[in-house]
Amino acid sequence: MPSPQGDEAALVAEFMARHGLSGLVDVHTHFMPARVLDKVWAYFDAVGPLVGTPWPITYREEEDKRLARLRGFGVVAFTSMLYPHKADMAEWLNGWAADFAARTPDCLHTATFYPEPGVEGYVRRALEAGARVFKAHVQVGAYDPNDPLLDPVWGLLSDAGVPVVAHCGSGPAPGAFTGPGPIARLLARFPRLPLVVAHMGMPEYSEFLDLAERYSEVRLDTTMAFTDFSEARAPFPRGELARLAELGLGGRVLLGSDFPNLPYPYVHQLEAIEGLGLGSEWVRAVCHTNGARLFGVPAVP
Repeated sequence: MPSPQGDEAALVAEFMARHGLSGLVDVHTHFMPARVLDKVWAYFDAVGPLVGTPWPITYREEEDKRLARLRGFGVVAFTSMLYPHKADMAEWLNGWAADFAARTPDCLHTATFYPEPGVEGYVRRALEAGARVFKAHVQVGAYDPNDPLLDPVWGLLSDAGVPVVAHCGSGPAPGAFTGPGPIARLLARFPRLPLVVAHMGMPEYSEFLDLAERYSEVRLDTTMAFTDFSEARAPFPRGELARLAELGLGGRVLLGSDFPNLPYPYVHQLEAIEGLGLGSEWVRAVCHTNGARLFGVPAVP
């Protein structure tokens, strides 16, 4: 069961000590303009009937308190995953994210996009401004990743080697373009695209592991995977642990959490990763080394 939040920083520190970790790199955390985040929280407040259970926001706090929490957990690099649900929104979000990264040095400069006229231009400008990771939310945006409007974007990201974290699995509820099929078609056309599959591709874990084995630049993040909350609805198939172990040690599995929107304490994600029983070397790779190498995060003293 998830650990209590009261002494959580101490519990995270104990986890890190058990595995010889000096810091965490979390590639899937959310920081957004306040009015956008309020709407996201309202969505999760009402999502119970969709997923069959309440989804309480564990860290419903002001931005400065959320930043202090992450740093108190030993997170040395994180992201500001933000995403549009309609046209004429992404470029504005990118402006906010650039400012957030400028005043938050431990946040990887994050950007996003939507299939709309002008998308190539504002993605190019975001790259020129130093964006280091992009977010694509196929489920919320309800768009086909193979929309011709996005072809120049995938080309730009492939050429620049800048990763895109994509929510493309069908959890917590399927969308018109979720699942491995559209992403498989995308990767067949852009095989060098540095794609990070969010949530391990939940619930289509095996199919997304297949894609990671087929394409050398495909990775997966652990966001919400293996936790009690997700195992009750979309359990990770234990027969795939050997493949998961190999991919993790090969640099292809990254720590993600969904902070602050997770319905349990942050430490539970770490405990769930540990609970797979794949060993401390694997835990270190997933929780720090793989993300640090991908994004060039300096070593922690």
